[in-house]
Amino acid sequence: MNQEERILEFDKIKRLWMEYAFTEKAKEKIKETEPFLAERELKAKLRETTESRQLLEKCGNPPLVSLEGMDDILMAVSKGDCLTAHQLEQVRGALVAVRRLIDYLEKGKAYDNSLAYYVENLDDIAGLKSEIDEAIYSGEVADGASVRLRDVRRDILKSEDKMREKAEQIGRSNKDCMSDSFCTSRNGHICVPVKKEYKFKIPGTVIDKSATGNTIFIEPTASAKYYEKLQQLLVEEEDEVKRILYTLTVEVESFSEVLQQNIRTIEKLDFAFSKGKLSLHYEGTEPEIIQERAIHLSDARHPLLEKSVCVPLQFDIGEDIQGIVITGPNTGGKTVAIKTVALCCMMAQCGLHIPCKEAQICMCSNFLCDIGDGQNLSENLSTFSSHITNVLDILKRVNRESLLIMDELGSGTDPQEGMGIAIAILEELKKSGSLFLVTTHYPEIKIYAEKEKGIMNAKMAMDAENLRPLYQMVIGEAGESCALQIAKRLGMPAYMLRRAMKAAYDEELPEFLEDAPEELEKSNGIRIDKYKPVKMKKEISFHRGDSVMISPDKKIGIVCQEANDKGILRVQLQGKKIWINCKRVKLLVPAEKLYPEDYDFSIIFDTVENRKLRHHMSRKNMGDAAIYYED
Repeated sequence: MNQEERILEFDKIKRLWMEYAFTEKAKEKIKETEPFLAERELKAKLRETTESRQLLEKCGNPPLVSLEGMDDILMAVSKGDCLTAHQLEQVRGALVAVRRLIDYLEKGKAYDNSLAYYVENLDDIAGLKSEIDEAIYSGEVADGASVRLRDVRRDILKSEDKMREKAEQIGRSNKDCMSDSFCTSRNGHICVPVKKEYKFKIPGTVIDKSATGNTIFIEPTASAKYYEKLQQLLVEEEDEVKRILYTLTVEVESFSEVLQQNIRTIEKLDFAFSKGKLSLHYEGTEPEIIQERAIHLSDARHPLLEKSVCVPLQFDIGEDIQGIVITGPNTGGKTVAIKTVALCCMMAQCGLHIPCKEAQICMCSNFLCDIGDGQNLSENLSTFSSHITNVLDILKRVNRESLLIMDELGSGTDPQEGMGIAIAILEELKKSGSLFLVTTHYPEIKIYAEKEKGIMNAKMAMDAENLRPLYQMVIGEAGESCALQIAKRLGMPAYMLRRAMKAAYDEELPEFLEDAPEELEKSNGIRIDKYKPVKMKKEISFHRGDSVMISPDKKIGIVCQEANDKGILRVQLQGKKIWINCKRVKLLVPAEKLYPEDYDFSIIFDTVENRKLRHHMSRKNMGDAAIYYED
């Protein structure tokens, strides 16, 4: 799929088109469809579309089928493989479909429709179908496929009945030895369930035993001889079934060329009828292919838009008009209009009907498009860079037989320079001789198109009173953007409109815009919840002797050792000293208010023994004496 297909949305048309096809080959052909470049071939394909639609309208939908697996079947036959009963049923189904299609096309001959004469390429091979009908039923080889198979299968049933009869006799004769009253099948053998303590009482062969080991499954000797006969009959049955399948496979192989022709014909008809169904879907018309470089569309519609809401487009280009410059307000339908023209031309050149009342279309060697901003962050392309890169590529490929559409010509950069570039592009396009449609908002380009021979202005009509787009193209007149009027209708206040008018035209606001609201109605909207840091209280430093309260127990104590670098201080409570974080301590009375300046705190915090020893040590040498403090 090329870029132009995606831009014009022809890829979406193809996906819709494929829904009307049954066979994989037809769907693949739809996917690969490209504009025809040979006029004779294109006209033949358009005629085929018209005839398929006529047959659909006269005779209804054709009885087409998918033919899934038929190619694989014919490939297997060519290699000498034997077809299965299921594959032979598929062959029969294909022949039934051929028969129904022959009947359908025979009715179509009454309308002198050349597509109906494809019937001459179809053969339902009635003899082969009858043979498969007689031999195959419900995915298996039927008993009546041959006398031998019928006899063998009858003998198989007799042998199975005899085996079961003998086993049941043994069971009835030895009820006390049986763990159940019925016989059972184990690995194809008819066995009686015998209690393990009686396994030697019943003559026969042990075939199996239960999970607990309490029951032994024995094939009685009387049944065993019928089992051997049964195995021989099953081999004979298998051989006869293979013989029948091989015989039918050979029959299929002998008609392989006819079957191949049937398949190819059905695929061709499937493709042709899918075009007719698509035409019926959007009520299409066969376009007239003309040799003059001109396009005339009457009541054209975009095929992907609902007919009930789509405003028909009237469009003419050619003769003395080579290019059309379309102007008008945003959301007025300019882009849809140019895409509709290009898409209709592409569909017509692919052999499809187009959604319009009448159409005359010239063939184009290529379709060139520049629509969308094309911004690509990964490739570091801005809107303008991408636009110019695409335009330059287009200008390299454009020729006299091209159809080119460009949206928002010269946009994405400084307006003055963008306008100049747009005019330079238009002159290059005119020089190429191609047909082109461009949209723009630049007033200078409208003036250029008005003066330049071979280029004409067009506008998308607006309801002036209600400022609503009418989605109708008017060729020969330049459109206005109506930006200020639309902005007013959407709620822009008068003071902003005045500023815009002054900046754009250096004029006062016209009277018909003065009734705009004076102020812009603002809503509270969503607010950001900003984080406000909590102001921390100034940290209180504790000193030795301070009276404090300990949380959460609210115990009263005295600071006996100031806080370390981790904020842990020591507090003396009644009968003990503790370490505690400053955050859990509240100052009640500072030491300076409780004690004189040179107060000896050892009176409070030291033991009597330590104080006495310190007194003696200050007077004389006490040898190995030492003062010990609590942790």
